[in-house]
This record gives sequence, C-alpha cells and structure tokens, in this order.
Amino acid sequence: MSTALETHDLTVTYDKKPVLYGIDLEIPQGQLVGIIGPNGAGKSTFIKSVMGVLPVTGGWVKVFGEPLAKNITRVGYVPQRGSVDWDFPVTVMDVALQGTYGKLGMFRRVGKKERKIASEALDKVGMLDYAKRQIGNLSGGQQQRVFLARAIAQDCDLYFMDEPFVGVDAATESAIITLLQEMRAKGKTVVVVHHDLQTAPEYFDMLMLLNMRLVAFGPTSEVFTKEILQKTYGGKLTILSEIATEAAKNDLTKTHSKTP
Repeated sequence: MSTALETHDLTVTYDKKPVLYGIDLEIPQGQLVGIIGPNGAGKSTFIKSVMGVLPVTGGWVKVFGEPLAKNITRVGYVPQRGSVDWDFPVTVMDVALQGTYGKLGMFRRVGKKERKIASEALDKVGMLDYAKRQIGNLSGGQQQRVFLARAIAQDCDLYFMDEPFVGVDAATESAIITLLQEMRAKGKTVVVVHHDLQTAPEYFDMLMLLNMRLVAFGPTSEVFTKEILQKTYGGKLTILSEIATEAAKNDLTKTHSKTP
C-alpha cells in the first residue's frame, strides 16, 4: 500500500519550548485516520506543521513520497471553526469557490466550470440553497458544511481536518462522517483531529494517539486499548477504561456476528 504521509523525527517548538518530539509516522493511502490525545498534546500543531503552516524545528515531511511543495495541490485542509473570521464579508458560494483556486493558475479567473464544481460541492453537503448568504449568518453546523464543500471542490488526495465535529448538531455530524467515508471509498486519505473518544472506534480505520510524542499508531482495533489510552492521557479520564472495554466488546460482537 502506498504512503500518503510520512514524517521522520518531526519536532516542533514554540518559543524554544518543544511541543512535538520526534514523530515517526507512515500513513497509508485510502485510510480514514483519527488523531486523539489530551488538550495541549499537539494535535493541531501536528497538522499545521506537516502542511507547512508552522515551521518544523527538526525532521522532515513527505507527501506521496515527495516534499510537500511538490504535491501541495493534492492536499486539502478544513480548519477549526474557531480560527475563522466569520465576520469577513464573503458568501457561501465565495468560500466554496476557494476550493477551485489551486487548479486555476495565476492568471485565470473563476468561470462556469469552477462555479459548477462549487455548486455541486455545496449541493452535496446540503448548502446550495444558502449560496448567497454571508457565512457569518449561518449556524455552526452550516458553517462546517460550507468548509467541507470547499474541501470537496478542491478534489484533493489527502485531507487534513481539525476537529470538524466540534459545535455541530447530530445530523451534521452524521452527514460529515458519511462524507468522509465516501472520500475514503474513492481512495482519498483523510486525517482528522478528533476529541470524542466514544465515537473514535466507530469513525476511524486507524488512530494516531498523541501526547507531544507519538504514543501509538495503527488500526483502531489494535491501538484503542485501555493500556494505550492510559499512556496517552495519563489517567486523567476515569471513563477511559469503560470506553476501551465497551469498544472491545463491540468489536468482538461484530466479529462473532460475521462468523457463519
């Protein structure tokens, strides 16, 4: 299986204080990957550093076997809602059209083709009827759907999403995970910062457990265990053992149900 993202000894510092230490990682193509860990573990920092948004103190990053700069148009990003200026005077359609800019070239303008792509992306997330609305006049779930539409319009091979489920309603969360699964089915690789341990075993093929260092990475059924969760969170959450135990039971039930 080809590798979508590879990091070696990736280290990032803020004001000379390390926040990520020596991350060695290989993410295969076509996987839905969750990044989990406690607050301050460096989850968002990891995404921003591999995308070149934050400077790397040490180590290197490869995307599809090459430096990021050579494959930047193959990478998409959905930021945290809290990092976006929702008062900026742009419409829903404007945001979706941003997803087409990477393939336009420097001197081309948005045309019918790009508007068709953006409209289809908005329609896919149920936001086409809001195309002319200013993004600040949307609910949290609607705002997240618009940024997902922008990602769809980009038509990338590797996506990074920073807590896309935060602040959305149950219907939007269900729509988002369905969309991510569809992306994976098309061979896309999706890496998601996630905070909800209860849904992590259900949503992701693979998990990256992070707490400044890489605690574990692998298939969800192998790394989502009581022992690894305790190493990651340092015993801060008493519910961890219950979640891991329940996940193991569910996995066992699914296995038995498939047995003839």
